[in-house]
Amino acid sequence: MATKTIEVLPVNRVEGDLKVRLTIEDREVTDARCAGTMYRGFENMLIGRSPLDSLVITPRICGICTTSHLKAAAKALDMAYKANTPDDSLRLRNVTVMTEMLQNDIRQSFLLFFPDFTSPAHAQQPLYDEALRRYAVFKGEAVVQTIRETKKLLEIISILGGQWPHSSFIVPGGVVSLPSSNDIGSCRHLLSNFRRWYETNVLGCTLERWGEIESRQGLEEWLHEKPAHSEGDVGFFIRFAKAAGLDTMGMGPGTFISFGGLTMPTVTRVAAPEGHRNYMPSGFYDGEAVQVFDERMVREDVSRAYFDDYMGPSHPFNGRTLPLQPTGDGKKYSWSKAPRYHGKPAETGPLAERIIASDPLFLDLPAGRRGSVFERQLARLVRPAALIPIMDQWLKEMLRQDSEFFHNYHTKKDGDGVGLIQAPRGALGHWMKIVDNKIANYQIITPTAWNLSPTDKNDLKGPCEHALVGTRVADPDNPVEVEHVIRSFDPCLVCCVHAVTPDGNWRNKGQHNNRRRFTLRF
Repeated sequence: MATKTIEVLPVNRVEGDLKVRLTIEDREVTDARCAGTMYRGFENMLIGRSPLDSLVITPRICGICTTSHLKAAAKALDMAYKANTPDDSLRLRNVTVMTEMLQNDIRQSFLLFFPDFTSPAHAQQPLYDEALRRYAVFKGEAVVQTIRETKKLLEIISILGGQWPHSSFIVPGGVVSLPSSNDIGSCRHLLSNFRRWYETNVLGCTLERWGEIESRQGLEEWLHEKPAHSEGDVGFFIRFAKAAGLDTMGMGPGTFISFGGLTMPTVTRVAAPEGHRNYMPSGFYDGEAVQVFDERMVREDVSRAYFDDYMGPSHPFNGRTLPLQPTGDGKKYSWSKAPRYHGKPAETGPLAERIIASDPLFLDLPAGRRGSVFERQLARLVRPAALIPIMDQWLKEMLRQDSEFFHNYHTKKDGDGVGLIQAPRGALGHWMKIVDNKIANYQIITPTAWNLSPTDKNDLKGPCEHALVGTRVADPDNPVEVEHVIRSFDPCLVCCVHAVTPDGNWRNKGQHNNRRRFTLRF
């Protein structure tokens, strides 16, 4: 039996660098470890500071979902100070986070995921030459368009929030100001231009036509309905992904989590799912049904992380971030904690949102309730189709000039606050304890922590580790299948990367029974 152990190092993300260690036997991954390799310490950095400092510090955790961290921190303060937020401040908070979702979904797809279609491993695919034309790094037609269109789109946050990234316009009780009618008009114009590009180039149809698809059969009929459908980037992805077997690759644990996102204003024409206060409902899919989400059931396990396991799996309010010196004994192998819900790992992100919302299309796809590379990436690629009309409606509803943007509140000497939202990559939570007007404890669980968590004390692997096990690898010296699985979870990567050997070549002719190190080179 040919056995090979490789390390894919590093896979960069904002929370740190990601190293993936794989054991491959007879061209199949039999074990996987996802390891965060850099300690940053934002949680400890906040201890002893003014609670309002969290509004300045936490947006700098990430350069892509900076507004999401700002909103989560503000929601934690809203709860701690019992601050109410006016409708228009909710709309503005929502629209800016949704703008980040749009740019992330498109950039991740075209700049990070699709370029793997140009790997030499896919050279025999009949659509390979077309993939090169569209997605070649730096010069592919879709790559150039993506950089241009998402840059323009982010001007919406600059107009509404003063700057992007790392803005601080969200505060407890609302926002610092409301935009003028001219500002709203500019934002709607930018959104309209993005919609036009997205419909023409990405979907190949109108948002309304895409919204009519509710089944696997409906998706197949749509694909062959018009040439524009199959030739758009969504149609091309469907054709290429199925030919490459992405619809049977990277099956997750079959559990999904959503914290819920986009709090509904009290008066709006946007319809929320029945029984929910958020446009994106919260919930936990346990493999059989969607359960009501209970924040008290969240725990963080550090048994395999480089932190002191001083009291076992803990709720974030009781959790501590006490780093340990790595020993190299292999038991602890990551700087990432392992979030669990009711003791179970859970996948989060656009696909989780679709499962929790009981989207008929994604529930009908073959791997929908477990998630494959295909389902994850499709959910991300088409999420803008649902968000764009809602954004425009909320912008229109903000045109009233006599509306409130801030409700005053009374600070409290002591208090607890939780800020739970859906960020571009999934469930994001901030937990804050305030004692004597200072932050006594601050814990953050990011979407990447859920998806790329290490194994826990019960030997349950995180979602990405689970999805990697069983992956068939055609060429262990160029494991592009592994890259597809990792990227389908959208770890916080900001560059286009490929697996190469230490000497810079795509392939290494070493024997399969020795250990080789592969570097993801930027």
